[in-house]
Amino acid sequence: MIRATTSKQTGNVRAQAANCIFQVVDKGRSLSDVLPQAQLALENPKDKALLQTMCYGVLRWLPKLDFCCSRLLEKPLKGKQRPFTFLLYVGFYQLLEMRIPPHAAISETVEAALAMKALGLKGLINGVLRNFQRQQDDLIAAAEKVDSCRYGHPNWFIKQVKEHYPDHWQSILEANQKQAPMWIRVNQQQFSCFDYLAQMAEVEITGTEHDTLDQAIKLDKPVDVFKLPGFEEGSCAVQDGAAQFAAQLMDVQPGDNVLDACAAPGGKTCHMLEIQSELAAMTAIDSDANRLTKVQENLTRLQLTAKLIAADAGDLDSWWDGELFDRILLDAPCSATGVIRRHPDIKWLRRAEDINQLADIQQQILNRLWSTLKPGGTLVYATCSVLPEENKQQMIRFLSTCPDAQLEPIHHDTPENPGWQLLPGINDMDGFYYCRLLKLGAT
Repeated sequence: MIRATTSKQTGNVRAQAANCIFQVVDKGRSLSDVLPQAQLALENPKDKALLQTMCYGVLRWLPKLDFCCSRLLEKPLKGKQRPFTFLLYVGFYQLLEMRIPPHAAISETVEAALAMKALGLKGLINGVLRNFQRQQDDLIAAAEKVDSCRYGHPNWFIKQVKEHYPDHWQSILEANQKQAPMWIRVNQQQFSCFDYLAQMAEVEITGTEHDTLDQAIKLDKPVDVFKLPGFEEGSCAVQDGAAQFAAQLMDVQPGDNVLDACAAPGGKTCHMLEIQSELAAMTAIDSDANRLTKVQENLTRLQLTAKLIAADAGDLDSWWDGELFDRILLDAPCSATGVIRRHPDIKWLRRAEDINQLADIQQQILNRLWSTLKPGGTLVYATCSVLPEENKQQMIRFLSTCPDAQLEPIHHDTPENPGWQLLPGINDMDGFYYCRLLKLGAT
């Protein structure tokens, strides 16, 4: 019997990688779910890192690897044999992109077929990998003529990016394919960036401050968070620079009653509390009770307090007590197409038809939360998407149908072109969108 998984006893990294990618592409599971589970079967930290590298790499370049595979197999592997297609991708990726000697890459990948209980496919795997090694220059040259292979994205997404960003669509796709840097947010209740950089230097960790974000540092090299000085005592948190603008734009004030809707994993909730310790109340809502556990862990580590509610933010009857909020952050459910460089599985989990469905959900939540905002209050709408259907077009529609909503410009935005779109890779940050709205009426 052919099995797509490997046991803890075998611990074969390549078999684990093939299974993870199979679970993402064919089963629609998030890599954030399947990868940590697979790493539990590996004891060596280097094996855990190797597994992550292979999974991320294959998912970044899936169309190109699939193109090559389709030309080397006489017929597709289907049914119980399907997971071994992904094992071939893992082998191709090692030969193309990793510093593993070719003979070792091939032999270890063939051994992974044995770990996956596929004795009958050992010869096929070996033959296809050796043919790829011999023909790879010609195969890659042919693949590069196909946009999805050249840029590593599905065709529907390439088409949308070309349409919306005709002058720099290529740079967006190329930025998505690069490994994201590690950003941290210094807890300003404990340290300034200057002081924390000095502490980092003492343990030979280096980084650079952001020009306009007071607490943001981009590390020169990623590190284990527990090597960061005082991390367990709440000295800092991991958060991309683009995401750190949310708290800055919220500009929470003493005595404010604040809502963070769709709050997990809690980075923005914690950031606002770090900035302003004299809030009347901070409420953080998320529909996933399990993800709220992470919010509480972050709050506890950073020595902060907030009211956590597991609920659908748009279902007011299930959670709202009728007290109006001074400020609302709506980090809306979205396609996450601005953070593909951190989560390459997004490209294969999203479909073109998802975008309009997400836009409808965003509109419903926005309309309902607006009724919970005080006159004179501020709502910041945010997504980690680059698609205008979820961002600018969403805000144009809302402003045109909501007479008591007024745009509060961030960077020269206007009602005809509302909000601030950050594109992936600009200043080495993720893609994000922000729009700030003021509710008219007596305060």
